[in-house]
Amino acid sequence: MLVTDSRKVKKGDTFIALRGVDTDGHDYIEAAIDNGASKIICETGDYSVETVHVDNTNQYYLDYIYNTYYDKIKDLKLIGVTGTSGKTTTCFLVYNMLKDLGCKVAYIGTIGFYMDSFVRELNNTTPLIDELYGILSECKDNGMEYVVMEVSSHALDLNRVYGLQFDACGFTNISQDHLDYHKTIEAYALCKVKLFHMLRGNKNCVVNIDDDHSKMFLIDGNNNVTISENKGDVSIYDIKLTNLGIDFKFDYLGKTYEKTIDMVGKYNIYNYMMAVMLINSFGFSIDSILSLDVKAPRGRMEMVKFGTNSIFVDYAHKPDAVKKVLDNAHEFCKGRIITIIGCGGNRDSLKRPIMGGIASDNSDYVIFTNDNPRNEDPNLIMNDILEGVHNKNYEVIFDRKAAINKGVSMLEDNDVLLILGKGHEDYQIIKGVKYHLDDMECVNEAIKNVG
Repeated sequence: MLVTDSRKVKKGDTFIALRGVDTDGHDYIEAAIDNGASKIICETGDYSVETVHVDNTNQYYLDYIYNTYYDKIKDLKLIGVTGTSGKTTTCFLVYNMLKDLGCKVAYIGTIGFYMDSFVRELNNTTPLIDELYGILSECKDNGMEYVVMEVSSHALDLNRVYGLQFDACGFTNISQDHLDYHKTIEAYALCKVKLFHMLRGNKNCVVNIDDDHSKMFLIDGNNNVTISENKGDVSIYDIKLTNLGIDFKFDYLGKTYEKTIDMVGKYNIYNYMMAVMLINSFGFSIDSILSLDVKAPRGRMEMVKFGTNSIFVDYAHKPDAVKKVLDNAHEFCKGRIITIIGCGGNRDSLKRPIMGGIASDNSDYVIFTNDNPRNEDPNLIMNDILEGVHNKNYEVIFDRKAAINKGVSMLEDNDVLLILGKGHEDYQIIKGVKYHLDDMECVNEAIKNVG
């Protein structure tokens, strides 16, 4: 067996020394041999077991995975969605609607691996290449025809989707995220564009043309369908959105369609329309798609009513996503907006003061709390957040459950409580230790206690 982690080597395995951003597998070759490796694949060095030298171990491994699996999974219809926000909602909508259309379909993304009634958690939005190809192989074994997957910038940059060819793909938007890794927003966007060079067949693409970076995703030779609320030159978009609310309209190919979706927020209309057009690219009629119920994923503007008040749990953990959630809350809120929010540790620290400022400037009151501090000091994270806060409409409660209890207890009449950052996640990582914590569970418990 070919193994990449020296700690997982068993007697008789072959260990390949991969080079990573922060680690070099060549440093662990002796440990792999001690654990029973009988063969080493590396770039340099001589060892006490059979040793095979290659020019580039990373490329060798990519080719090995591709050659092992691709023939088996090449007939799967792959749908990929990339962008800063909206990937999960768009992909999950595609997944549920294709199921309702009678298709055998699987989903791979932030909230896990879904196939029929089977659900498995994943460590990454887009799994590592060996895990991803293994999952696709499972899909093939279980008769799946379609696989819809979120494709992250890290996955594209680190070749996790190496060798895959997509039948359709979508671009949602670009905003500040992962700049600790990509350094600039331009490099971040260019990385996502790679997906749009990985198409086959009709090369169907759906692009949110209202995003400032969208033109980068309109690749010559692709079959591009663009979505816009733009009221300018109609020649730049294919689908015109109007009356954007729970009820909305859109024009496409000379016909006007109407739809009602039980999802809050203008951005969710974009997500929904992208899902509709991705499915339409496989030959399903728009009318048949619009007839389906809309099932959003857990933790995406998931609502609970508490008297006249509305409580929303949402995954928004980036500046643009937080602003969009707050903008949409202002559209229907008749009372106050109370926001509970934090920022993750060991992640892009530049966005923390921006998020703090957005939350404070667009809320009547904010409770800043822990998100996932991971291995970082929560006090340092909070200091970063508060650097961007210039109002006095906030308090800090580090304990997230206590913060939610306080937020629920503050609700009076027609208020909105937004609990942002964790969405579907049911855990917190504090000082490297993983604890169970589910925002929606906390909400329901708090409501019982207040009631």
